[in-house]
Amino acid sequence: MSDTNDDAAASRARQAADPESDVGGIAADRLRSIIERIERLEEERKALADDIKDIYSEAKSAGFDVKVVRQIIRIRKLEPADVEEQETLLDLYRRALGM
Repeated sequence: MSDTNDDAAASRARQAADPESDVGGIAADRLRSIIERIERLEEERKALADDIKDIYSEAKSAGFDVKVVRQIIRIRKLEPADVEEQETLLDLYRRALGM
């Protein structure tokens, strides 16, 4: 067991001396950089999601129907031709059901 601990300590010492070294064929610094960038973006995404939630709460307190606001946002992301097609189908289906 002592040999295993000695090997691990030696490996950590080599990594500290040469942080660019590969570990099992993986560039440790590059991997660390990628993971840290993803973590930062995840934090930003959470902050943005919280901001969006606050804006929906603001809309609700101003008397707007949040479901409709979400629907409008979804529609605005679509191409105009797709919106027109959906509206035409919706109207056709409503008429078919006598609505």
